[in-house]
Amino acid sequence: MSNTPSRNDTLAQDFVAFAVQSKVLRFGEFKTKAGRLSPYFFNAGLFDDGAKLGRLAEFYARRLVESGLQFDMLFGPAYKGITLAAAVSIELARLGYNKPFAYNRKEAKDHGEGGTLVGAPVQGRVLIIDDVISAGTSVRESIDLIAKAGATPFGVAIALDRQEKATLDGADCDESAVQQVEQRYHLPVVSIATLADLLQYLKTESDPALAAFHPAVLAYRQRYGV
Repeated sequence: MSNTPSRNDTLAQDFVAFAVQSKVLRFGEFKTKAGRLSPYFFNAGLFDDGAKLGRLAEFYARRLVESGLQFDMLFGPAYKGITLAAAVSIELARLGYNKPFAYNRKEAKDHGEGGTLVGAPVQGRVLIIDDVISAGTSVRESIDLIAKAGATPFGVAIALDRQEKATLDGADCDESAVQQVEQRYHLPVVSIATLADLLQYLKTESDPALAAFHPAVLAYRQRYGV
């Protein structure tokens, strides 16, 4: 469900290379929220200038067009999703798919237009845009906001699917956070790239310094992957 049969693996490889070059994807030893020691770290907040954000939006838009999902608008959960929804909306319009977008505030505004939702009216089939799905909390909150507005949550688009077991009360689950969202809410999750794509990139990387991380990332996937 995460990846359509016609999924463009070249797009995924180009995205991983771009994330590495932008220092958004780093290698070493990093502690995750689940307390695991990960050999890689993906921080979408480091797509932090116009050129990088525009390129990121291009990857999202190309993957969404390729997916064939027939959504009506974009929704960006605060905070990272706000920038992503705006940027992807611009790129989709450039490609000929002009879609409105909205986002939420963390705290309701009691003056002006008021409320927690900002942007276009939330209606129709709504696609949630985020960077990753870790615990699914952001997606769950977005689904509630969209449903309360009378619209239909229709799917989720993320940059990287970690393909990693989710945790519950400190214990590993059988499914990843992405799989839980797909199964619990019956929503397709479209990712630009996955951990498998990252491993493929490292396996074929000509830079020895990067290729050297392949065994550690592979071992991490074998231990925590789904």
